[in-house]
Amino acid sequence: MNHTDTAFTHCPYCGEEIEIVVDGSVDHQQYVEDCSVCCRPIVFTVVAEDGEVVSVDARSEDE
Repeated sequence: MNHTDTAFTHCPYCGEEIEIVVDGSVDHQQYVEDCSVCCRPIVFTVVAEDGEVVSVDARSEDE
């Protein structure tokens, strides 16, 4: 079953609000995706429970 959803967060570099697609079927995941505004790499940590995204953390690679 597909548990993808969208979430909004802010880029840790440029501060712009960005929309990302997240997979709620994985309980804990971490991946790198470039900001759609400034193109710098953001490290995302996504936590989901029972197919629902609980939290999305976005940070720079330096943190």
